[in-house]
Amino acid sequence: MEQILNKYYADNAKKLHKVVDKILKRFGGLSDKDVDDFYSLSNEVFVDVMARYDDSQSFDAFLYSCLLNKIKTEMTRRNCEKRKADRMSISIDTPIGDDENCTIGDMIASDFSIEKELFEGNEEGYSQRMLQYLSRLSTLQKEVLRLNIVGYLPNEIREELQLSEKEYADCYAAIHSYRNVSVLF
Repeated sequence: MEQILNKYYADNAKKLHKVVDKILKRFGGLSDKDVDDFYSLSNEVFVDVMARYDDSQSFDAFLYSCLLNKIKTEMTRRNCEKRKADRMSISIDTPIGDDENCTIGDMIASDFSIEKELFEGNEEGYSQRMLQYLSRLSTLQKEVLRLNIVGYLPNEIREELQLSEKEYADCYAAIHSYRNVSVLF
C-alpha cells in the first residue's frame, strides 16, 4: 500500500491530479477553484479507496471508477444547486400587485434607466457602449424600446406592434437583461 501511496502522491500528487484532470476534461467549463475543489475531493476518495481496496481488481481501475462516480455525483449536486437558485430568482421586471406598470425594478433606488440614456442622446451622439448595447437588440426589441421611450404604456405597445403578452415580456426582458445591459456599465 505504501508503494501505491507514493506512486500517486509523488511530485505533489501529480499522478492523482492527472487522473482527476482526465475525468474533469469530460465536463469542461470549470474554474481553477472548481478544479482545486475536485483535487481536495480526490484526496478523500483516495483515502476511502485505500481502506476498501481488496486486490480483486487493479487499484488504478478501482480508484478511477470511484473518482468518476464521486465527481459525477458532485457535479450533479452542484448543477442541482444552480438550478435551485435559478428557480428561486425573479425578474426585476416582475409587476408588483395589480398595477402592471409598477415593477420590482421601479422600487429599487437608482437614477439609471436605459430609456433615459437613449432619450437624452441621438444616434450620432451615442457612446460606443450604447451603440454596442443597441447592436445586441433585435429590430422588434428596438421598436419596443423606442415606443417605451416616447411614453407608450405596455398595453399600448402590445397593441401597436400586435404582440402577445409573452412576446412583449420577452422583448422587455431582453431589453433589460443583464447580458445586454452589462455593456453600458
